[in-house]
Amino acid sequence: MMDVPRDSSVCGAMNAVDIPPRDLLGRREFAVLAQLIHDTCGINLPASKKSMLEGRLRKRVRALGLGSLGAYVAYLFEDNRLDGELDHLIDVVTTNKTDFFREPEHFRFLAEIALPDLVRSGRPLVGWSAASSIGAEAYTMAMVMAEYGREHRGFQFNILGTDICSEVLKTAELAIYPEAMIDPVPMPLRRRYIRRSADPKHLTVRIAPDLRRHVHFTRLNLIDGPFAFDLSADVIFCRNVLIYFDKRDKEAALANLCRHLAPGGFLFVGHSETVVGFDLPLRHVAATVFRKE
Repeated sequence: MMDVPRDSSVCGAMNAVDIPPRDLLGRREFAVLAQLIHDTCGINLPASKKSMLEGRLRKRVRALGLGSLGAYVAYLFEDNRLDGELDHLIDVVTTNKTDFFREPEHFRFLAEIALPDLVRSGRPLVGWSAASSIGAEAYTMAMVMAEYGREHRGFQFNILGTDICSEVLKTAELAIYPEAMIDPVPMPLRRRYIRRSADPKHLTVRIAPDLRRHVHFTRLNLIDGPFAFDLSADVIFCRNVLIYFDKRDKEAALANLCRHLAPGGFLFVGHSETVVGFDLPLRHVAATVFRKE
């Protein structure tokens, strides 16, 4: 899930009094960058996020060997480097918070209500983690579906994970995580679907290959539809990203999702999100769960 960071800390041990004045964004520079980010991926950055953006960009400034934030803005717009730098800018500004089995009631609904209803179609089911971050949500969906398949012979599924941030997708594809991240995963599922590092010094785990083969990842901007791929998903999880969109972009993202949600399919949104007030072919069936008419 793509979350805008809430902290305003800067990199390293620097604090506000240590920062040279030119290493701050001017109001116009911030406004230009905020507008660019909004137009590109729909994320709103109010003035209160200025310090956050400055802190996040300093790491990128150092990576490019530039002297200041002002030099970075010039690099983008005066040196005409925006096309090549835009993906890096979006990666920097988006922080991806995710956990396995986050908001677990959604996964109980998936296992106990959605899947038994959907399997009546008799075809392989398609799930979509639409703001997949580093992949924890997509692999959780896969665990739930794999467990259902253990009890229902012939059940087949595939999961697509998408995110606008290319860096987190690399982690998702590797499927290697800190060991502490799997704490929410029930022990029987850990035994079946997660492998510990052979080196005890490495406190990491990896999703088992039999589960990974069901999950694929690709980069996607949710507001930049219509999407190029041909996908009809039975289950879409799009959680804790819509809250960062304004009404217009939220409606665009939801309309794009609905175009790729199969009739009778289920859409899950975050518990602080809603689809109420939009002209969408959805009906409410549970807390933050909607079904396509």
